[in-house]
Amino acid sequence: MNGFDIVMVIAIILFARLGVRLVTGYIKMRKASENEEEKTKE
Repeated sequence: MNGFDIVMVIAIILFARLGVRLVTGYIKMRKASENEEEKTKE
């Protein structure tokens, strides 16, 4: 592995972690907004 391969592996890992964090945050926000909508309907 040369230096470019190592940099690519690190970049892929960081982007994967960022993507997972964004997806989990989006799901939490969506659940929170659904819960607020249910409370306003009652």
